[in-house]
Amino acid sequence: MSALPVVYLARHGGTAWTATGQHTGVTDLPLTPQGEEEAIRLGERLEGLTFAGIFTSPLQRAVRTCELAGFASAAQVEPDLREWNYGSYEGRTSADIHAERPDWHLFRDGCPDGESPDQVGERADRVIRRVRAIAGDVLLFSSGHFLRVLVARWLGLPPAAGRYFVLGTASLSKLGYEHDRSEPATLLWNENPYHEHIGLARSQWRREKAQR
Repeated sequence: MSALPVVYLARHGGTAWTATGQHTGVTDLPLTPQGEEEAIRLGERLEGLTFAGIFTSPLQRAVRTCELAGFASAAQVEPDLREWNYGSYEGRTSADIHAERPDWHLFRDGCPDGESPDQVGERADRVIRRVRAIAGDVLLFSSGHFLRVLVARWLGLPPAAGRYFVLGTASLSKLGYEHDRSEPATLLWNENPYHEHIGLARSQWRREKAQR
């Protein structure tokens, strides 16, 4: 029996609004220099793998991540991979939104003048149908909140379950199956040794500073 296919999920590298915690949906921001470095490191983790299909969000942060990771020549733009449309909450932080709406939760409530969780889930379902029709492994470049809904729908969970799947920038995740195609599963989630390296370096710097 041939091996079961795997869907690799690559979140884009960091942007200026990633650093400030602002909701970045339709705003087409570029990667920061650190975000570009993250994308290059992501490419190193994918080096040597081959894919039957490669798709990217049309937003430049995903397209550039795809390019720096080394897959631009084979990638197709898939509009359904774009990030959640935050509507009136575009560019705002969660803290700012909660100041006027304390009980708001993105994965439950969606955004005024933007998308609801179910609407994002419908896009995720279309992406899933497309990749499941491909014979072989697939690589997707997209954004954090959309990919969190995607994994929920892959597992047969409601879009709101995306709240439980946190993703860092330039993270790598894998979706697949356990025994057969009737048992969808997560095989890897939010893997990013680059961030772990940065975290360890910062911890070491703090220890050395405390000893001075």
